[in-house]
Amino acid sequence: MKNINSTILFIIIVCFPGSSFGQDTLRLSHDEFLAIVKNYHPLAFRYRLQQRIAADEIQKARGNYDPLVNGKNGAKTIDGLNYYKETNIELGIPTWYGIELNGNYNYIDGQKLNNSTTKGGLFQFGITLPLAKNLLYDKRRALLDQARIGLQMTEAEQQVLTNQLMLDAENIYWDWVKQYEVYQLQAQTVAVNRNRLKLTQKTLEYGERAAIDTTEALSQLQSFELQLGDAYLKLVKATQELSLFMWTKNREPYDLNLAVTPADNLIENHSYQNYHSLLAALENRPLNQHAAVRYYTQKNRILESERRLKQQSLLPKLDFTYNFFNKEQYKADYFPLFQNNYQYGLKLEIPLLLREARADYRIAQSKIEQNQLDTDYKQQELHTKITAYKNEVINYRNQIDIAQQNIINYRRLLNAEETRFGNGESSLFLINSRENKLLEAEQKLIELRLKFVNSYNQLKWLNENFSSPALSRK
Repeated sequence: MKNINSTILFIIIVCFPGSSFGQDTLRLSHDEFLAIVKNYHPLAFRYRLQQRIAADEIQKARGNYDPLVNGKNGAKTIDGLNYYKETNIELGIPTWYGIELNGNYNYIDGQKLNNSTTKGGLFQFGITLPLAKNLLYDKRRALLDQARIGLQMTEAEQQVLTNQLMLDAENIYWDWVKQYEVYQLQAQTVAVNRNRLKLTQKTLEYGERAAIDTTEALSQLQSFELQLGDAYLKLVKATQELSLFMWTKNREPYDLNLAVTPADNLIENHSYQNYHSLLAALENRPLNQHAAVRYYTQKNRILESERRLKQQSLLPKLDFTYNFFNKEQYKADYFPLFQNNYQYGLKLEIPLLLREARADYRIAQSKIEQNQLDTDYKQQELHTKITAYKNEVINYRNQIDIAQQNIINYRRLLNAEETRFGNGESSLFLINSRENKLLEAEQKLIELRLKFVNSYNQLKWLNENFSSPALSRK
């Protein structure tokens, strides 16, 4: 049924071009379309979710510093003999510099206890201090640093991706406008030639024209009707492609009706007034402030954090532990530290060959070098793109001026040929030839305008990537 309706609509448009896209049709503006894409497109929403995930990763990394409370209670009895009865409550507090604080209360009593076990209630306060590995940097600090840097890295990445989405949407919109303008131009040409055919047929009836003139007029009309059909199909395709960017607030696809027409046109595009200021603004933009380069800069910070962590693996693991003890209902006696009511330990681990640690460290350094190469390449790529699009904008603007003058000349030639034809000094063949040239020039101008706008948009969204990210964190 949908194909039948499309076929019927096509026939109506070809036969009655003036009836389609009339005054009562809906109009979609450029700004309205971009607002829809920015607010409702699934990719735009996905990019905002990615930032939310990156922010939550920071909270997750901070969880490694959360105090930990644990407790246990137990007893053992066999044949009426009370081996032990124990209650233990412990609090562990990890701190920033790899130091861990802990507090403990333990109560134990029974008839079968180890000689090293202290009966009754015992309070313990202790500290574990890394003296080599993990003193200056450890995994907890690395994860938190990387999560914080990762958020900035994600912001830069999502800024680039969101602006690319907006660029694609703009290009799709203006291509839709271009196809609509081409269709309108073809429809006007068909209407003119239909009137010319009617006039030629009347002059044939009056004996003022030869029969071959009606054949010439009819052939020209049929040629333009074929072009109108092709323009209609391209407009339908452009409308369908535009629909891919149209979504509702419930994130459901919106099927754009063919009756919707663009509210903007290529000739009034703001790029003609703004391209000089845009070119000037890009002259002073440091490439290292572009979001795509900032992404690699933040990535380098993450890799540097990983390198520092791997460097710790080259150090021996030497941990010092000290605990204060105080029996329940006894007076505290802590000082001097190593005289009474204490426990200490010193633990040393040294991998003899360090092959894994040395390999991990070299890998981390190599990744940093790779990222620097990627950064240099991205900066050069941006420089090349900006230069190329600048040249395109300037060149297409000059071509548009030439094309406009060319159209004026072709229209003069066509008008002169029609005047000569009215005086009996020319033929329909020459008029058709002039008209074909004029139509080609007008279509060429529309194409040039689209190329100019597309190149301008490339520069505009490249420039947007130099600004601070303003993506929502809802």
